[in-house]
Amino acid sequence: MSGQIRDERPRPADIEFGSDIEFGKGHGTQNDFVVLPDPDAELAITPERVAVLCDRRQGIGGDGLLRVARAGALVRAGALDALPPRVDSGDWFMDYRNADGSIAEMCGNGVRVFAHYVLAAGLQRETEFVVGTRSGARPVVVHSYDEVHGEVTVTMGPVLALGESRATIAGRDVAGIGIDVGNPHLACVDPALTAESLAEVDLSTAPGFDPELFPHGVNVELLTAMGDDGGIDMRVFERGVGETRSCGTGTVAAAAAALTRSGMSLAEGSGQVRVRIPGGRVTVGIERGQAWLRGPSVLVGSGHLAAQWWAGV
Repeated sequence: MSGQIRDERPRPADIEFGSDIEFGKGHGTQNDFVVLPDPDAELAITPERVAVLCDRRQGIGGDGLLRVARAGALVRAGALDALPPRVDSGDWFMDYRNADGSIAEMCGNGVRVFAHYVLAAGLQRETEFVVGTRSGARPVVVHSYDEVHGEVTVTMGPVLALGESRATIAGRDVAGIGIDVGNPHLACVDPALTAESLAEVDLSTAPGFDPELFPHGVNVELLTAMGDDGGIDMRVFERGVGETRSCGTGTVAAAAAALTRSGMSLAEGSGQVRVRIPGGRVTVGIERGQAWLRGPSVLVGSGHLAAQWWAGV
């Protein structure tokens, strides 16, 4: 199957890696990532290594890992069975892993940080290019960037409604809409919520959901109804991570749900939503079932992982 991932076991060349391993750290509206530049896909990225690297006590710490590799190199290394739709072998590919080491199809905040990183690191010159993901090609436009700050728009692709469903959040049963944005979401609009009452909801435990509709788990968003200013407030519980300060695909799913609840057809209508999350603000546009996401990226620093530490994980 296109984009299917094979288990990557440590290879002798990887374990005997003679020099320290470069890394970067960045965030998109405080959804933070460890970035590993690995153009030729030479590093063995195992779930155990990802989990330790993203642990905020044992490793660098982050909501996920972004490996920067050429798409063709990942295929040759066996990390991808085949190139995903509309992704060329020479495209930069965002090999994204959740903090627990599990594989995720897409991450809107991650794509912004990824695009910013490849430009700031000198790996890419053009400010409009394609980022490969397991959900297919994601065209990006980097409006501005320097070594620290960037502003990026990502073409997020199709937004598909999966149907009505429900979630159990902090002991309450809440109606939601299943949304596919390259990965699964359950966006729950609660008209009774205000920004203040939303902030008080306990999201320390995973929400309950329908496993028949979401057999591989789901990201759950809880949000206010859209206000007169065209904005919503949102919080998110990400599968494999827990509550995060932001989730790019989650903001798209939340915007889609808010527009749907206001009477717009996802397939035929168009609209823009300003989404306020704990980590900041982004803008989401949906036009005839296609979405884009614009927001900031921050590269907070870079360094080197000790080769001995990496080999011992």
